[in-house]
Amino acid sequence: MNSIRHVARPLFGHRKFWAARFGPAPFLPMSRAEMDALGWDACDIVLVTGDAYIDHPSFGMALIGRLLEAQGFRVGIISQPDWNSAADFRKLGKPNLFFGVTSGNMDSMVNRYTADRKSRSDDAYTPNGEADKRPDRAVTVYAQRCREAFPGCNVVIGSIEASLRRIAHYDYWSDKVRRSVLPDSKADLLVFGNAERAIVELAHRLAKGEKISEIRDLRGTAFMVPTGWLPSGEWEAIDSTSVDTPGPLVKHADPYAMEMGTSTPSTAPGMAQGHVANSPWGTTAPGEHAVRIVSRAERLAALKEKRAHTVVRLPSYEQVSNDPVLYAHASRTFHLESNPGNARALVQAHGERDVWLNPPPIPLTTEELDQVYELPYARRPHPAYGEAKIPAWEMIRFSVNIMRGCFGGCTFCSITEHEGRIIQSRSEDSVLREIEEMRDKTPGFTGIVSDLGGPTANMYHLKCKDEQIESACRRLSCVYPDICENLGTDHAPLISLYRKARSLKGVKKVLIGSGLRYDLAVRSPEYIKELVTHHVGGYLKIAPEHTEEGPLSKMMKPGMGAYDRFKQLFDRFSREAGKEQYLIPYFIAAHPGTTDADMLNLALWLKKNNFRLDQVQTFLPTPMALATTMYHTERNPLRKLSRDGEHVGTVRSGRQRKLHKAFLRYHDPANWPLLRETLKEMGRADLIGNGKKQLIPAWQPAGTGAGASRGQPPKTGQIRKIPINPRAGQRPGRPVAKPAASRARPPARKP
Repeated sequence: MNSIRHVARPLFGHRKFWAARFGPAPFLPMSRAEMDALGWDACDIVLVTGDAYIDHPSFGMALIGRLLEAQGFRVGIISQPDWNSAADFRKLGKPNLFFGVTSGNMDSMVNRYTADRKSRSDDAYTPNGEADKRPDRAVTVYAQRCREAFPGCNVVIGSIEASLRRIAHYDYWSDKVRRSVLPDSKADLLVFGNAERAIVELAHRLAKGEKISEIRDLRGTAFMVPTGWLPSGEWEAIDSTSVDTPGPLVKHADPYAMEMGTSTPSTAPGMAQGHVANSPWGTTAPGEHAVRIVSRAERLAALKEKRAHTVVRLPSYEQVSNDPVLYAHASRTFHLESNPGNARALVQAHGERDVWLNPPPIPLTTEELDQVYELPYARRPHPAYGEAKIPAWEMIRFSVNIMRGCFGGCTFCSITEHEGRIIQSRSEDSVLREIEEMRDKTPGFTGIVSDLGGPTANMYHLKCKDEQIESACRRLSCVYPDICENLGTDHAPLISLYRKARSLKGVKKVLIGSGLRYDLAVRSPEYIKELVTHHVGGYLKIAPEHTEEGPLSKMMKPGMGAYDRFKQLFDRFSREAGKEQYLIPYFIAAHPGTTDADMLNLALWLKKNNFRLDQVQTFLPTPMALATTMYHTERNPLRKLSRDGEHVGTVRSGRQRKLHKAFLRYHDPANWPLLRETLKEMGRADLIGNGKKQLIPAWQPAGTGAGASRGQPPKTGQIRKIPINPRAGQRPGRPVAKPAASRARPPARKP
């Protein structure tokens, strides 16, 4: 390997593997009996997942499985195996090429535990929502069992869990820095991000006889190498194992030198010193220099070529484990090397070996994404589950994914680390065809499309106006602190899609269930009008996250001015349409950079605007997120790091986390004793009383608060109750607000 490929091979440009003759399976087999029915003697690839197998493109194992099948490979699935022994991992036999191991659509720790580190009572990705059907750190456990089942078999790990744990990372549940998942899982290769390109090329190269230990040039992959390993002599390493400090002055190179390290121009063979070949002036005197004008294109090409052969060495696992500043520095460096157009390879020492990360994968084109989503999915759970209900499937069965990626850069969100900032959108025709297929194939379809969206509702076909600028950009967000002038914000393609989708035969209504980026929407009042008039089912989800500048600056979220402008347009167009509709704002409790005073101001804003939160969840630090770095290190990786840099306050103690949640649920009598105590400590006892401008009353209903007996319900006649809708749609870490006077039902969300 001399260099990493920067021009992507077409995803469907490979010659199909010989097993393509078997054709597509009704469902990818989960048993030997199904393999026999298909006429297979073995699987080429076996995918192991912590989710139930649902043959639908919203579920990663189905998408990757069907993609590999389309390449001609025989793919089997082991779903939610018993990890207490290797028996379940042997049931499909040894794969000819590799095991592909994933935790499922969610990180297993996020799936199994709440933000307060308590075990969850259900699992949306399991039949009947049953809990405890996957282990903690499922990728590691499954990979080790695959090794035990078939020693010597290739093991490849992927999914969001592997992506978020590809370098040393802070683990909230054990409250320590853990190693990369690679050495712990003993996998041969890790594929991160959207893995279609890497996994397809890997499969074809293994099928041709290449050894997995020699495949080192795939973008979007990580692997273990000996300390100091470089792909070839062309490569050089940049040491970034310490924060920048003032150093000695370095003499700049002579800008007129024709060769590095010389002060005289180079000469052609056979020419005397002082004679410059092809010079229009003939000869130059000793000490004089001939000037060669280098074009901008040549300079950029040279820099790009050099960058393609450069690896950045991060602080080692041992260093970041013991030094919060170096952890923050490594996190900042990692995120700055995330643009596929300019990212360099990264390497991080783990003991006597290195974890090597190739640059991120090149995004799929619209045509490739269309092909991936139009593979022959059965669009329902595997028949082995019978009549069991799988909550995640119920949530998305009538929704359509129209794009992937997010350029918002919210520091608490893991989308960027996994899917990247570049938006990959499907074509309008492809989306419409999927709606028609859903109408015709999916049992129970009544004409209501529950969502056309993705990570966000309104980034469809939004991108940088200039591809060269996009490929050179190193910003962490395209919309913070303000929307970049180079970002195209035209919502016309999305408006057109909405109009054509709702005009399809058999479609009664198209709802938008994905969260809306309102700071982008206000750039297109026509879009807001279209959305509000036709596509809101009583509620619309948006995410201010907070009202105060301190926490908003650490989240990289816009101020409330954009929210106010959007609300004015939302209310205006709702009135014009003759509809009573409400916004559902999301807020985060206990985010890094949040003070008690910030939460008090947010509570006052909620009361002033007549919002009462149904459910509250505090900030959940997920691996590798920038906000998690703030939580762990109390440093700000959004700025250049130094030993005496900005300190970020964090909410760690149980009492303070409980307090921040209590501020969001100021209307709950159970929280009033804690709030009264805190308001007095803050010198804001004036907010205790029965007035409209006061936050909580001075009286306490009987049977509520600290003195209430466990298990005894409060007396409901003394307080106003707000009904809780179990399908209200809530992303982890975000409490959902409802207008106090509302009774409408919001749409279901994507898992």
